[in-house]
Amino acid sequence: MNLTFLSFFRSLQTHPNKHYAVIGLGRFGRAVCMTLHQMGYEVLGVDTDEKQVARALADQIAVRTVQLDTTDPTALKEAGLCEIDTVIVAIGNYIEESVITTLNLKEAGVPHVVAKASSQIHEKLLKKVGADHVVFPEHEMGCTLARALTKPSILERFELDPDNSIVEVLVPEAFDGKTIAELRLRSHYGLNLLAVSRDGKFEINPASGSQLQKGAVMVVIGCNKNIDRLPV
Repeated sequence: MNLTFLSFFRSLQTHPNKHYAVIGLGRFGRAVCMTLHQMGYEVLGVDTDEKQVARALADQIAVRTVQLDTTDPTALKEAGLCEIDTVIVAIGNYIEESVITTLNLKEAGVPHVVAKASSQIHEKLLKKVGADHVVFPEHEMGCTLARALTKPSILERFELDPDNSIVEVLVPEAFDGKTIAELRLRSHYGLNLLAVSRDGKFEINPASGSQLQKGAVMVVIGCNKNIDRLPV
């Protein structure tokens, strides 16, 4: 998530709801459906494939599951999908069906439509027809894996925008035993230190005289190029 999607998530906070629908019960859709259901939310599972619907029903991953053609606006309305505040379109491999379904939902007045994209072109089309938030799980997972392989010391990354991030990073050996003041992270690396782990907890805004220990975790904010300059 980054600043591009802040308005969407603010809208979710402003209009919280307990009801969701997930269209497309493949691996991604099932995971979303099951997690929401386990968290106590009422979820409607939808798919065109009778076997997927039966499987979801047998596994009890939703309050209700239905088989229908979501490219048919009338079918969407009759199933009650247009009355649900947040609908996840998890149809990834059938671009036409995904785009038409998203368009139908937005034209019917569904406030929050989250859609899964399988390619950059698919992503652009979904945004063109009004998707409020587009997820690209394969792309995002690929980027995450590449970063993990090349920068294994970075444990977690929150992208503020394409150029800047907040990261959790293991304290490198070069920083071991040195105080925050001695490291001069801002002047040497252009980074700001937000927190340091101590005894299993994070110390927020640690004092400049605090010593860093190899293997501890520090949280820094700055541009990605400067983050990549940190020693491993």
